[in-house]
Amino acid sequence: MCTAATYKTKDFYFGRTLDNDCSYGEQIVVMPRNYKVSFRNMGTMKRHYAMIGMAHVRDDYPLFYDAVNEKGLGMAGLNFVGNACYNKEVPGKENVAVFEFITWVLAQCATVKEAEDLLEKINLTDTPFEESLPVAELHWIIADSEKSITVESTKKGLGIFDNPAGILTNNPPFEEQMFQLNNYMNLSPKSPQNHFSDHLPLHTYCRGMGALGLPGDLSSQSRFVRAAFVKMNSVCGETESASVSQFFHILGSVDQQRGCSDVGEDSYEITIYTSCCNAAKGIYYYTTYGNHQITAVCMRKENLNGFRLVRYPLIQTEQIKIQNC
Repeated sequence: MCTAATYKTKDFYFGRTLDNDCSYGEQIVVMPRNYKVSFRNMGTMKRHYAMIGMAHVRDDYPLFYDAVNEKGLGMAGLNFVGNACYNKEVPGKENVAVFEFITWVLAQCATVKEAEDLLEKINLTDTPFEESLPVAELHWIIADSEKSITVESTKKGLGIFDNPAGILTNNPPFEEQMFQLNNYMNLSPKSPQNHFSDHLPLHTYCRGMGALGLPGDLSSQSRFVRAAFVKMNSVCGETESASVSQFFHILGSVDQQRGCSDVGEDSYEITIYTSCCNAAKGIYYYTTYGNHQITAVCMRKENLNGFRLVRYPLIQTEQIKIQNC
């Protein structure tokens, strides 16, 4: 289970949480422009946009969970179990496997509009990376500084939906997630007024009562509502440090703590990492469950005309600054 978010101050920020009961050895990966990308059905791309993101690297191939390219376009895949449906190869279509979808889009699209045009020709296939890695059931958020969309491949076909909230979680399908926000239109960051009865002397007795009814559980629908409310009412300065800090606070509203989501056999779903990428500058910030200090990797510090992946293992142990000893 995961939550993705977009945010705009002076710059545009894109990130997500990855919630699971185990890690797959993910790393920060910079893919330079000249890294040769071999697609299963679409040949080899020898030059493309550079990108940075979180990926599991297998046989020197990055299986991106989320990434942002040098043009400022971001994309993330989130679990969509039970609803995702992919196809076999279709003649005349651009047959792209699910595991290479993020790379396919970010390698050649600079904007959401370009991505939408690309999606008109695409056929998402159920081709696995290898037999030991089953095909992930996902849907995706694609965003730039001006627009966000959600992409879902279901039995109905490929759906592309405007995403004005700039938020995505898991099930139910996106249109249902957005519809559910109608149930919370009365929520407000301001103190509520007494609409219950003119005959009763009702009053607020603490701050924050305007958000009474905001769901606090860990289900994907509740996280969608909570993240959307926090983001849409967020107030932030224009500086990089203020923007990054606020972004982590937004996603902190849906953080999962070990023990609260029992998945059986002494395993618990936790927020394995939280990311925030300044899409304009190509700076990928992250925290992990074991390390709350924000760590940054800057794509533009690397040789973006290189030919090899650049990989940074995640810092997993808590970094604590001691002030008085």
